[in-house]
Amino acid sequence: MNKHAVIVHDPTLRDGQHAVRHQLDRDQIRAYAAAADAAGVPVVEVGHGNGLGASSHQVGHAKLSDDEMLATAREAMPHSRMATFILPGWGSSTDLRSAVRHGVDVVRVGAHCTEANVTERHLGVIRELGVEAQGVLLMTHMASAQELAEQCALMAGYGAQAVCLFDSAGHFLPSDVTARVAAITAAVDVPVAFHGHNNLGMAVANSVAAVEAGALMIDACARGFGAGAGNTQLEVLVAVLERLGHPTGIDLRLMADAADLAERTLMPAPPTIDSASLASGLAGVFSGFKKPVLAAARQEGVHPWDVFVELGRRRVTAGQEDMIPDAARTLAVQGERR
Repeated sequence: MNKHAVIVHDPTLRDGQHAVRHQLDRDQIRAYAAAADAAGVPVVEVGHGNGLGASSHQVGHAKLSDDEMLATAREAMPHSRMATFILPGWGSSTDLRSAVRHGVDVVRVGAHCTEANVTERHLGVIRELGVEAQGVLLMTHMASAQELAEQCALMAGYGAQAVCLFDSAGHFLPSDVTARVAAITAAVDVPVAFHGHNNLGMAVANSVAAVEAGALMIDACARGFGAGAGNTQLEVLVAVLERLGHPTGIDLRLMADAADLAERTLMPAPPTIDSASLASGLAGVFSGFKKPVLAAARQEGVHPWDVFVELGRRRVTAGQEDMIPDAARTLAVQGERR
C-alpha cells in the first residue's frame, strides 16, 4: 500500500454546530481554533452548520453572523488554513466575497450527490476570488460509484481543485467507501476527500478505507463533535493513520489536548451511537435530522425509529427538514387507521 501523507480537514467549528443548534460563541470558537492551530491541523472549517448564508428559521439561527465566526477564528489561527462551506440556494456570491475578505483560504461547495451541476457558478466565483475551490457531494450512499465518479468529474470540470464525498447518513461500510473512492480517483485528476459520520460505528474504518483507496484528504472533528452519532473522531483518526504509516503533520499530543478542550467547552456531551443515530444510519437519513425527528415523533406519538424508516423510504435529503413533521403525521394517521 502506498503510504502517502494525508491532509486532515477539521470541520469541528462548522459541522459540530449541528449538535448545538449553531450556538457556538466567540470564546468557544476562538479557543478551539487556537488549540487546533497549535496542534498543526492544516485546515479548520468554520461557520453555520449548513454553511454561508444558512442562518434561518428553517435550519436554525446561529448565535453569530458568518462574518463574526470567520473573523474570530481567523484571528486565532496564524498557521492553519481556514475553510468554510456553502450550499447553493443558501449562500450567494456576496457571502463568498465577504468570506474571502475575512481570510478564508478554502471554500467547499456542496450539492446532493446527483446534482453537481448546481455547483458550477459558485465554483467559478471562488476561483475568480483566488481561493481554493472544492466540490462536495452529499448523501453519497444514494448514488453508485460510477454515478459519483461522473458527478465529481463535472465538478472538476467546473474548476473544483478537490472533490469530497460526504457519508451524510453514516450509512457506509468500508467496502462501499473503497468502491466509490477508487472509481472517483480513476475519473479525476484532483485530490479526493472523504467525510464520515459514525452512525454505524464505522467512521474511522471508513476513513482508512478511503485513504487506502487513494483519498488524500480526510475530514474529522475533535471528539467526533457533530450531529447525531457524530463525525469521524479526529484524534483517533490521526493516531490510526500514523500507526498505518500515513503522516498527517499533526502533533497528536497537542491534538488530544485540543479534543479535551472541545469536550469541555463545545459540547454538552460527546456524541454517542444511540438508538436514533443507529436508525438514521441504517435508514440512510441525514444525521442532522436526529433532533427534529425526535421532536416530531414526540409531537405525533409515534416511534422515532419508524420516522427514520419512513424518511429513508421517501429518500429525504438534507435541506428537506419540512418533510419530517409530515412523515410523523403520516405514521400517526396510519396507526390510528390500524
